[in-house]
Amino acid sequence: MLVIISYDVADDKRRAKIANLLENYGTRVQYSVFECLIEKEQLEEIKQLADEIISHSEDSLRYYIICEDCRKKINIMGTGEITSDPDFYIV
Repeated sequence: MLVIISYDVADDKRRAKIANLLENYGTRVQYSVFECLIEKEQLEEIKQLADEIISHSEDSLRYYIICEDCRKKINIMGTGEITSDPDFYIV
């Protein structure tokens, strides 16, 4: 599934940790926005790990699950492309 994850983290160290975490799961498409093609279990893993990093009184993470029909309606103006599954995997 495609999940858009955005964050607003006040502290530089926490922000770097969140960015590093999300880089393991998806593609950075904006400074604080990632597109992640992941399974449900991976989303739960991200949420659990992020919950241990953020300050609930200062920071914000948002998870947007994009359905397949909605994914077809995404429109990008300017540079960039929607994250997609690779045509092949190297094992």
